[in-house]
Amino acid sequence: MIRLLIRIGLSLLGNALGLWVASLILSDMSVSGTAFVIAVIIFTVLTAVIQPLITKMAMQNAPALQGSSALVTTFIALLITELVSDGLTISGLSTWIFATVIVWFFTMLAAWLLPMFLLKEAVDNKK
Repeated sequence: MIRLLIRIGLSLLGNALGLWVASLILSDMSVSGTAFVIAVIIFTVLTAVIQPLITKMAMQNAPALQGSSALVTTFIALLITELVSDGLTISGLSTWIFATVIVWFFTMLAAWLLPMFLLKEAVDNKK
């Protein structure tokens, strides 16, 4: 149970970082203040639900595309989040493409780096 909560927390932080950085870099993408939290939660839930479905479809239909399933998931989650949330706005085809890549990249980077920094103390305390 604790591991699940840690994974959810890290996912929320990573997705928040990805959305925030993309909104800073891209002028046609904006994430508003309080609605940002709602957008991050929606995006995180959608990513958790969509990722296994996209991965399974890629494995069955096009195994070579399995590695790009995270990008497809990020795009779909951004699209749905933008549609149902007032906190996220993305305009223009190039912005959609760059937003997908930036959010995906920073989310993956955070998923790799955050545990090393945030969980280091917990691991050291267990030793």
